[in-house]
Amino acid sequence: MSLSVAASTQSLSAQTVYEQLQDVRLKAPRVHAITNSVAQTFTANVLLALGAVPSMTIAPEEVAAFASSSDALLVNLGTLDDTRKAAIPVAIEAARSAGRPISIDPVFVNRSKVRCSFARALMETGPDLVRLNADEMAALFNDRAEVDNLISAGTVFAVTGEEDKIEGNGEDFRLLNGHPLMGRVTATGCAGGAVLAAFLAVGTDKALSAACGLSVFNIAGEIAASNAAGPGSLVPELLDALYALSLRDIESRLKTA
Repeated sequence: MSLSVAASTQSLSAQTVYEQLQDVRLKAPRVHAITNSVAQTFTANVLLALGAVPSMTIAPEEVAAFASSSDALLVNLGTLDDTRKAAIPVAIEAARSAGRPISIDPVFVNRSKVRCSFARALMETGPDLVRLNADEMAALFNDRAEVDNLISAGTVFAVTGEEDKIEGNGEDFRLLNGHPLMGRVTATGCAGGAVLAAFLAVGTDKALSAACGLSVFNIAGEIAASNAAGPGSLVPELLDALYALSLRDIESRLKTA
């Protein structure tokens, strides 16, 4: 039976979020991230602070081996150069054949017709998670029916904004954590997408795992912002907050709509 919006969001307790975080810390999933060149170092450090293990190669001749032996694959289109365009389909096919969850972040598809066309082709592979904002969603899909078809087939959508919305087949979470200062540091969103991939790797309910991962990252961002003097000190504070995040932190800060 499908959960209503209210029932889905209500199921996201601080205890549930913390238990999934502990699963990540215990199982240390490896996330293979084909990501924005600007974001690679920060993404790797965020995954390590979280308790996951990054791998980052984009070489088409070896990416299949890395993707198939990972616990999740992240595809981020932030810098869609020729090497990444060649590596992405290979990595997706290898991850899919190995039964690994695939997360796609179609960054700036609203800014480039070429990129949007490439991303639309990736949607045909049936990703487990698509993380994007409202403008990217509007550019990527012609109508709501296309989104609904993907959701029915098992794709979860995480639409980020002032209110984050995560929608799966019969589940709909509304989340309110985060801090404006996170938007003043490059690659924060890209690194957050890697966190969602790590949670997908250890969870059985994709929508719930995405909601937990996004809550963890945004709560850590709030803690970091409260201790930072500005964008420069936010980065180390965010890594420390992810590393040290406790049940008490989540209980005191988790906000849902």
